[in-house]
Order: sequence, then C-alpha cells, then structure tokens
Amino acid sequence: MERINLWSEWGIVITVVLISIPVIIAAFIVFYRTRAIIQAFLQKKEVENFQRYLQMMSPEEKAQLEEKERASAYRLNNQELGSDRKAKDSRGLINQVQEVTDLRFIEKKKKSQPRPNIDPAHSKLILWYIGCAIFWLVFGTSVGEYLGIKFVAPDIDHLSWLSFGRLRPVHTNAVFWGWASLAMIGLAYYVIPRVSNAAIPSVRAAYASLILINTSVVAGTLSLMAGINNSGGEYREYTWPVMLLFGLGVFISLRNFYKNIAIRSTKEIYVSNWYIISAMMFVLVIAVVAYWPSWQNGLGETIIQGYYMHQGVGMWFMLFNLGLMYYFLPQQLNKPIYSYSLGIVAFWSQILFYTLIGTHHFIFSAIPWWLQTIAIIGSVGMIIPVVAGTTNFLMTFKGSWHKLASSYTLPFYLVGIVFYFTGSLQGTAEAFRFTNLIWHFTDFTVAHSHLTMYGIICFMLWGFIYTLVPRLTGKEPPQLLVGSHFWLAFIGLLFYTIPLMLGSTLRGMMWMEGKAFIESVELMAPFWLWRAIGGSLMWFSHLIFAYNFYLMVRKTKGQSIPNSPSEILKAKQALETQGIEIAG
Repeated sequence: MERINLWSEWGIVITVVLISIPVIIAAFIVFYRTRAIIQAFLQKKEVENFQRYLQMMSPEEKAQLEEKERASAYRLNNQELGSDRKAKDSRGLINQVQEVTDLRFIEKKKKSQPRPNIDPAHSKLILWYIGCAIFWLVFGTSVGEYLGIKFVAPDIDHLSWLSFGRLRPVHTNAVFWGWASLAMIGLAYYVIPRVSNAAIPSVRAAYASLILINTSVVAGTLSLMAGINNSGGEYREYTWPVMLLFGLGVFISLRNFYKNIAIRSTKEIYVSNWYIISAMMFVLVIAVVAYWPSWQNGLGETIIQGYYMHQGVGMWFMLFNLGLMYYFLPQQLNKPIYSYSLGIVAFWSQILFYTLIGTHHFIFSAIPWWLQTIAIIGSVGMIIPVVAGTTNFLMTFKGSWHKLASSYTLPFYLVGIVFYFTGSLQGTAEAFRFTNLIWHFTDFTVAHSHLTMYGIICFMLWGFIYTLVPRLTGKEPPQLLVGSHFWLAFIGLLFYTIPLMLGSTLRGMMWMEGKAFIESVELMAPFWLWRAIGGSLMWFSHLIFAYNFYLMVRKTKGQSIPNSPSEILKAKQALETQGIEIAG
C-alpha cells in the first residue's frame, strides 16, 4: 500500500497547529517563571554578599559612611512654603505608611472582595451545589485514575464490578452529570439572580433539584457497576428511570430560573441568561430524544446516539459555561464585555451549526452520505461561533493583561478560553473524512474529549468557583495551593492528551496499512503510560482543589490581628481594662 503523506492533509496540519498553541503558551510561561527564579537566586546571592560586607566592615569605612550620611542628610527646613505645625491625618486618608507587613519577595495576588447583601440561605444553597459537585469530581476522577492504571496493569483486579467496561461509564457519567452539571447549576443560582436583580423564587425547589440530581448519579453509578445499563450508548449508559430523575432535577431549576428572570427588575435580559436558559432547555430536549422508545433500534438509533452525544457536550456543558463566562469574566476584569453583539452572533450560530454535527462521528458508516456531509459542513460552520466567542473574550482582556499576574483566578479563565478555541477547532479538523479515517476508533477521540471537557469546562468552572466562593465565605484559599492545582491540572492535561494523539495517529496509519491489530496494541503501550502519568497529575490536582474548597468554607475560631487605628485602640483599651480587673 502506498505510504500516506500526512502533511498534505489539512486536517492534520490544523490539528498540529492547534495543539502547538497551548504548548507554546506554556513554554513562554515556564521561560518567564524560570527567569524570575534565576533572578531571585542571583538577588539572594547579592544580599548574602552584602551581609558579609557588613560583617567585615572596618571602623574607618563606617566613619566614612557616617560622614557621607550627614552630608546627604541636609534638607531644607520645610518652612519656605508652609508652617511649623505638625501634619495631621484627621480623615484617615493615610494609614500605616511606616510599616510594610507583607514579604516583598513573594508575589501577592489580589484577593476577592466579599459581596454585600447576599442572603445567607442563598449562599448556603450555592455552596451545597458546589460541594456536591466537588465530591463527584473527586469520585469520578478517582475511578478514571484507576482506569488509567488498568491500561498499564490490566490484571490489577478480577472483579466484575471493577471491570473496565463497567467503570468507564461510571467515570464519564459521574463527571458529566455529577461534577460539571451540579457546579454549573450552582453557579447559575448566583449569576441569574445577580443579573436579574431579583431574589431566587424558591430556595426549597433548588434543594429539591439538588437532591434529585444527586440521587440520579448515585443510582446510575450503582446500576452501572452492577451491569445494568442502557445498551452501552456513550454518555447514555444510564437507564431511563435514572435519567428521568436527572431530567426532573434540571426542569425544577429551569422553572426556578425562568421565574427569576420573569420577575427581574432590569429591562434587558443579559446574554448570560440567554445561554444558561437555552442550555437547560436543550438538555431536556436531548434527553427525551435520546431515550424515546421508538428510536432505540437500527440505524436510526446510531444517528440519535451521535445527536445526543454531541449535543450533550456542545448544547449543555459548552453553552452553559459560555453563559457563566459572559458574567464572571467582565466582573473579574471590572469592565464590560467587549461586544454584546458578538455574544449574540456566537449564541445563534452555535445553535445553528452545533445541532447538525453529531453524525460526523459515523463517517464512512451506513448512514446516508448526504447526512455525513451535512455534519462535516456543520463542523466547519462551528468556526463562526468559536472565533466570535474567543475574540469577544480575548478583546475583553485587552488593556487588562497585567491583571493576570496579580490574580489566581484569571489564569483558569485564560486556559479555558484558549482551549475553547484550540479544542473546538480541532474537532472541526477531526471531522474531515481523511482525518476521521485515521483517528476514529482510536484513543484520539479520548484525547479530544479531554481537551474539551477538561481543558474548557473544568478550567472555566474552577476559575468561576475560585472567584465566587471567597465572596460568599470571606475566606481565601492559599495561593500556593491554588497555583499547585492550576499547574498540576494543566501539565497533566498536556501529558495526557499529546501522547495519546501522537500514538493514535501512528495506530490509525497501521490500520490503514493493514497491519495486525495486536501490533497497534503493543505500539500504544508507552503512550498509555503517559496517559496514566498525566491522569495521575490531574487527579492529584483535584484533591488539592477539594482541600482548597474545604479551607474556604470551614468554620474557624481563629483570632485576627487588628491593623486599623480604631481596632488597635480598642485592643489597647481592652488590654488596659483587663489589667485593671486583675489588679483589683
């Protein structure tokens, strides 16, 4: 068989370029961070040399320095244009100008400001949603970590409940419906009342939604591990009674949000509400279509599977998170979104094109050729909403790039935006017939799904949660741990996806050349090892994230040190009073 020149295929070239973008960005970041570390080390050496100089200073040198100091200390008497009265700060405009309490050699990030007028019951509701979501993140990715180990050590267990075929859907559904869905809805319970300037109509209904969705994931997890599933459709493994509970939970929250928007005190409906409400409507429609009894057999079931699988990602998770981004990003940068019109163009073009592309998972199948072609055209059409949305977000950053250095939340936003562009357009490149022929049925689709669901959805959600929770609780996570979470997740994602994409390309070419299947399995062994390493880094970052959340919500009785004049005087008065009582 004639050897194929991969570089002559546009799909391959586009994918390589898109993969290179986050890698180059990461390389620049590592370079500048390394340079900063080296400069700090050199500065430390200079300080040590200066200390040695001070220790060895002779009396003559000290006398010369004192003479120079007296000479340079000469000043005007300050009476030329003023008076001899002592300056006062009666309005408290200047405070603590003589003392610096922070360590200057550690970069200090900007802290969140607590928001006033947040109902404690409302805050508690949001924290419950986020807390449950984080539980499912740790659980689901712990299962995923175990599955990654199975690729390296397939005989690690011999229990049917822990077999790969049962645990893999447990992993995907737990992070889909447990982690991401609950986190999104919980954040929406903050965003929609804020932009509507109206209170949540029913906190009790919100808790009912939380209970139903959690029950759905628990029941689905147990049934999948027991071998009870919906015939194995990807992301559709839950049986219809389990998915019904999830749908009811989403419907209750949708009704709550709809009422919230209906009683808004603002004239316009902000773009965030467009995205969030549409996403919740779409997921209900998608679930009904996917589980409708008459569409569960034959070729029609395959078409429905493609529709459901892709709309679940694009019209539920992506649409919802973009709505959250349109609120949190302008708020974090303290400036309006660059273009409201671009947001609307991205909204309607995503609805137009994304609903057409499910069949691109079944190129060269028995599905009609014209339907496959429409899916490819729709995939190319996705360039419009992706470019519009990315441009909108990056132009909002314009003039505020310096804020990245002083924020521990904005790097999560930026990574999510970059992967929104690269991961989404990589999906477009993957839809082309030649690239589909090489990559489909390989681990390339696994890498792509992690680029999108992890690189986009997870990083965005982490940024939103780190933004919101300190405002609700008044407690900041340790900056070192937030940085550790970010870098472990980011580096782990690159270690996970890039080797899989490379190995899968080689594997697909081996299949096209007619080589034995077992040879391609042996080929993938080192790439699966990298998958396990990257997955381990990602999983460990989730443990850090969960611990950070615990630190932000735990109740502590720690004492704060007074720093304002009024607080210091009160402390002094209390100390004197205590001393008088002891003396008496």
